[in-house]
Amino acid sequence: MIENQRPRPAIVIGPLGEAMTKDDLPHPSTTRWVVRRKAEVVAAVNGGMLTTDEACDRYNLSLEEFISWQQAIERAGMPGLRVTHLQDNREHYQRA
Repeated sequence: MIENQRPRPAIVIGPLGEAMTKDDLPHPSTTRWVVRRKAEVVAAVNGGMLTTDEACDRYNLSLEEFISWQQAIERAGMPGLRVTHLQDNREHYQRA
């Protein structure tokens, strides 16, 4: 079944438009998630360098947390990943 597997790219385009390899990804022991690091992990998954499961395992993330990062980038770009932005959204939805 190896012929059915697509090769993974060695390089993907990062969140700031730069070429990014696995060596450029945040370290697996990362615990402080700044916007840039979150965006790099999402770019690696979206570019096919990592699967969602691999990213969640590598960084000890829940599937829901990773999906929230993807959705935040889709809605508002990198600024959507800021914690204060997430808090603002939470307050908005609680009022609705």
